[in-house]
Amino acid sequence: MLPSALNDVIDALGRLPGVGSRTAERYAYFLLKSDSNISKNIADSLTALHDGVKSCPITFAIMDAKDEVSPLYEDPARDKSVVLVVEEPLDIYAIEHTKAYKGTYHVLGGAISPMDGITADQLHIKELIARVEADDVKEIIIATNPSVEGESTAVLLDKLLHEKYPELQITRLARGLPLGVSLEYADQITLTSALNNRTKL
Repeated sequence: MLPSALNDVIDALGRLPGVGSRTAERYAYFLLKSDSNISKNIADSLTALHDGVKSCPITFAIMDAKDEVSPLYEDPARDKSVVLVVEEPLDIYAIEHTKAYKGTYHVLGGAISPMDGITADQLHIKELIARVEADDVKEIIIATNPSVEGESTAVLLDKLLHEKYPELQITRLARGLPLGVSLEYADQITLTSALNNRTKL
């Protein structure tokens, strides 16, 4: 029913996470009726994406391809003795937006998930353990997601790190009720975590 060129764009956009067929159709039609320069700019950006971005060999954060290591690691103002561990590179920017953290980062590249075929060997755990000695790390902050996979990964990290470095301080981001949320709208996992991590007034 639709021209093949338009169908191709709809199919391509529909492969993006969170984009259903109707949304893909709206995006494709928007691009069709807009100035052709918009489509060209998007196409040029996508073409340059893989050549312009690479992974830091130390932290596994994403960075400009021209850089040797992540600027967040290289910055002399950063405290290399504190490492915050996240699952994915974009998790770093959620923390950075708070402007409250001055240490460095380590990206695992996912979380342990047997159902998805992701094992500990596929994550950057050995590299994290090596960084403890290389950077004289005093504290590891585990910031994996509050999911079954994230929790399993956190437990394994705690075990492996303490086996090799018993004196290393290992902490976990606090879990609990977010500000502005009523108790009646909180789920069981959040409420349980809030109770377990309650603080003294």
